Amino acid sequence: MPWRECYKMDERLRFVARLVDGEKMAVLCREFDISRKTGYKIFARYRDCGLEGLTDRSRRPYRQANRLPFQIENFIVQLKREHPSWGAPKLRERLRRKHPDIQLPAISTVHAVLDRHGLVSRGRKARYKAEGTALSRPTAPNDLWCADYKGEFMLADHRYCYPLTVTDFASRYLISCEALANTRAQYAFTVFERVFKDFGLPKAIRTDNGVPFASSHALFGLSKLSVWWLRLGIQLERIKPGNPQQNGRHERMHLTLKKEATKPAAKNLLQQQGRFDQFIQCFNEERPHQALNMQYPAELYVPSARAYRGIGELEYPFHDFTITVTNCGRICIGTRKINLSTVFAGHNVGIRQVADRIWLVSFMQYDLGFFDHETCRITSAENPFAAKVLPMSSV
Repeated sequence: MPWRECYKMDERLRFVARLVDGEKMAVLCREFDISRKTGYKIFARYRDCGLEGLTDRSRRPYRQANRLPFQIENFIVQLKREHPSWGAPKLRERLRRKHPDIQLPAISTVHAVLDRHGLVSRGRKARYKAEGTALSRPTAPNDLWCADYKGEFMLADHRYCYPLTVTDFASRYLISCEALANTRAQYAFTVFERVFKDFGLPKAIRTDNGVPFASSHALFGLSKLSVWWLRLGIQLERIKPGNPQQNGRHERMHLTLKKEATKPAAKNLLQQQGRFDQFIQCFNEERPHQALNMQYPAELYVPSARAYRGIGELEYPFHDFTITVTNCGRICIGTRKINLSTVFAGHNVGIRQVADRIWLVSFMQYDLGFFDHETCRITSAENPFAAKVLPMSSV
C-alpha cells in the first residue's frame, strides 16, 4: 500500500504501532510499499524522539558554503538605510573602500540582500505606448496589404473562431481569410508564409497595434511577426490606437464578411473555412465594387513580382560585432548579458562603439538603443517607425 500524501504522519504512526505490537519489519515494509532501510529509519526516529520523530524534517542544509557573513549583510543593509538612493553597485564600491581586506560580494549578491530586507523599490516597467506610423495611399497592387483579425464569434460547437484576413489596398483583392482558433503568432506565421508563397511579397503591410502584429513589451512595439516582415523587406504601417477608420477599406470588407459568411455560424472551424473560401471567390470574382467603378478585384490584382525565398543571414560589416540574440532575448558579450527582447531571438544584431564605454545596438538598418559597460541596460533610441511631423512651410 503506497503512502498517501495527505496522511503521511498517520501512516508512519500505524507503521510504528504495528512494529511495537510485534509484527515483522520485512512484512510491514512490503505492505506499506517502502524499503527496509526507510522502515528502520522511521522506527529509529520514533525510539529517539517519540512522536515528534515521525514528523517531516527540514531539508535545509546545516551550512551554506558561500553564504555571505551576517556582519557584511548587516553593513550593506545599514548603508542602504543611510543612503536610500544608492543602488547595489555604489553600495558594493563603498564596501570595498571601507573593508578592502574582505572578499567582495558580487553586485547581484548585494542586490539580493537588499531584496531580502525589502529595500528594493519595484517601479512599474514603462511599456511601449502605441502611436501609429506614417500611412501611405498607394495605387498599385502589392504596394500595401492590410491585415487584421475580424472580431471573434462562436461556432455551433461552442468554440470561438478568429478570422485572420489579408487584403490588397489598391485593388481591394481579398488575399486570405483564415478561420483560426486563436490569435497566437505561430498560426499567423503559417498563414502569412502560405500567402507569401502564393502571391509574393508586398512592399508594406498595414495593421493595428494588437497581438500578434505588435507587442507592448518590446522596443518600438515590435513583435516576432513584425520582425520577420522586416527581415523579408516588408515595411510596417500601423494605424493609431482607436482609429479603425485608418484601415477603413479593410474594415468595410469585414462588414460584408460578417453579413455573408458568419450569420449563422458554421458547425466547426473546418465548415466555417469552407464558407470563407466561397466568400473569397465571390468577393474577388463575382461581386462588383462601387469603389472600383463596378469592376471585380480579380480584374485589377496581379501577384507580386517579389517572390518569397525566406530570410538569409544578417551581417553588419560596419559594426564592431555581429551577435546572435539568444532564445531568452539576450545579447552576450563575454561575461556581459544585455537584455534586448525575445522578439529578436535567433536574429543577428550589430554592436558598434559610439563613445567611451557606450555601445549602439542595431537591427538591419534600424538603431534600437544604447547600453554602457556599467549597467548593461539598453536605452531606447528614437523610434524609426514613428510618424514624422514635417515642418510648416514659411510661405
